[in-house]
Amino acid sequence: MAVAASGTRERPVPLRLRRRAVVAGIVVLWLVLFALLRGRQTLALAAADLTSLHRWFNDVNDTIGADRNSNPLFLYFFNEIRLVIDTLVTFVQTLVSQPPDGRPVPQIGWLGVVAVTGYVSWALGNWRVALLAVGGFTFLGLQGLWQESMDTLALTLSAVLVALLAGIPLGVWAGMSSRVNRVVTPVLDFMQTMPTFVYLAPLTLFFLIGPASATIATLVYAAPPAVRITAHAIRSVPATTVEAAESLGSTRAQTLTKVLLPMSRRTVVMGVNQTIMAALSMVTIAALIDAPGLGKTVVQALQSLDVGTAFNAGLAIVVMAIVLDRVTTAAAVRSERTRHPGGRRRWRGPLLGAGAVTAAVAVWLSHTYVWAAEFPGEGGAGRSLASAADTVTTWAQDHLSGLTNGVRDVLTTTLLNPFQTLLTDSPWWLTGLVLVALGAVLGGIGAGATAAVCVGLLVGTGLWQDAMTTLASTAVATLLVMLLGVTVGVWMGRSALADRIVRPGLDAAQVMPPFVYLVPFLALFGASRFTAIVAAVVYAAPVTMKIVADGVRGVPATTVEAATAAGSGTWQLVTKVQLPMSRGALVLATNQGLIYVLSMVVVGGLVGAGALGYDVVAGFSQGELYGKGLAAGLAIVLLGVMFDRITQAAAGRTSRVPGRR
Repeated sequence: MAVAASGTRERPVPLRLRRRAVVAGIVVLWLVLFALLRGRQTLALAAADLTSLHRWFNDVNDTIGADRNSNPLFLYFFNEIRLVIDTLVTFVQTLVSQPPDGRPVPQIGWLGVVAVTGYVSWALGNWRVALLAVGGFTFLGLQGLWQESMDTLALTLSAVLVALLAGIPLGVWAGMSSRVNRVVTPVLDFMQTMPTFVYLAPLTLFFLIGPASATIATLVYAAPPAVRITAHAIRSVPATTVEAAESLGSTRAQTLTKVLLPMSRRTVVMGVNQTIMAALSMVTIAALIDAPGLGKTVVQALQSLDVGTAFNAGLAIVVMAIVLDRVTTAAAVRSERTRHPGGRRRWRGPLLGAGAVTAAVAVWLSHTYVWAAEFPGEGGAGRSLASAADTVTTWAQDHLSGLTNGVRDVLTTTLLNPFQTLLTDSPWWLTGLVLVALGAVLGGIGAGATAAVCVGLLVGTGLWQDAMTTLASTAVATLLVMLLGVTVGVWMGRSALADRIVRPGLDAAQVMPPFVYLVPFLALFGASRFTAIVAAVVYAAPVTMKIVADGVRGVPATTVEAATAAGSGTWQLVTKVQLPMSRGALVLATNQGLIYVLSMVVVGGLVGAGALGYDVVAGFSQGELYGKGLAAGLAIVLLGVMFDRITQAAAGRTSRVPGRR
């Protein structure tokens, strides 16, 4: 009988299926309790109401303001940092954007800036990149946004300079020391998890509102890519090469300067590229704390629903981003080629010398003559673009409103509203328990504990309902992102031609700052939370598509061939082989999609998304709501940490092969 019993013993249910059953059970229990307890203990808070924490934050802000010029910590630390950064920013601004005392124009006018930009682009890249840079910067002037563009460029360059001065040495240290890398990596993970909005409120507490605070926020946000990519570059140098250099008697410093840095130069330059892109993105958002430049124009236009002006300024941001991205990318490519001298180098040197002379003459002319300093014309191209954008907006609202409103109403009614109601009308403790339980099931005990801490702190912020509203929008947008990401990503992963066609567009889309995505959807859908959700989907989709495509492409060809030989069709091949075997990539794509979506949904507070994004914006504009805005920033961080920890842990669990010991 024992033998028979053992022979008919059922196979154990796979862990993955058990986990799905537990998740389903949690959701069903949640729905049942929601029906019984709906509307009780929801921790609702009116828009104008403040909690004791918010008032305490206001008191801290007032106390710091009163003691700013007497407290030693501010006199000899924060104020000194602000003074140094402000001096740097002012210096760069007087060079290219703002007239210094005694001059009607900046030290270097438009002609000099365009000439230097073209020369540097040629020297670092090639003549095609130089033409792109010259054309792009000239277009900024034709738009009538020369000074605003130069203000944005000045703040970006100032922040990037400081970020690289601190980030590259720290990255080298982390690359050469495993102990330092272990300490630095969690900090970088945390910093890159936080949405851009979060950096603004705390920094204004210590550095006031203005260009200096905007630059400090930008460099703090932009430094992690420089540190992380530099450390990765150093650690990626083959160990045999380093050992060979050391066996020949190289000291640690010689190994660094003669081996590690030269061999990792291209990757380090790509880190500079990412730092510049992050800085440009942050500088535009820092307009909320009075950073000058294109971001301020976009913010003011979005707040007044002026689509034409927002489109013109948003296009200028895109042009500047493309130019800076192409120049630094070309510089990375050229840094790899410098080891292979060829025929072109014979004439490149003299031509670069002639170009340097030409650029110097243009700088002198722009410093001396007003016609070469002030961009000619009155921005007719910009007015035409704004007018065209307004015309298209009016046409879209007149002819497409039925379609756009229908899409908005269907998704809002069938998906967003029910889920938001479930989150916000459930008792807070019930929703909190569900989040903790889902975190523990999907990510493990550690993720569940993190979720528990985050839930408790979210309750402490006094903004539970706003946090749940933001969570609802983020979850719905992430669902749409993954549907789009999986569909296009599988297509790219299965077709090399599709990948070659689509990937350049995805790379270009990732260059654009978040503000830019709001403009077209504001024209289509008006000011609403749905506008922020659609913009978030478009903003987050590129990164998810690329991760899914890489995951599908990484499935071994032998496995695909075996499934095909067994008679699997295309649908079976995708659903039974390629997607299951790239499950880790799918979870990672979900992680990145969540972080991108959360950042964009919060930015959507500028166009009626409400919830935590509105609380942050209101905190900057209304002094009595500063504490509430600071608490909203903390709530955004908590949501980001909770999302990141659960999805990262889930990715780690799915990367293990089921059944292996």
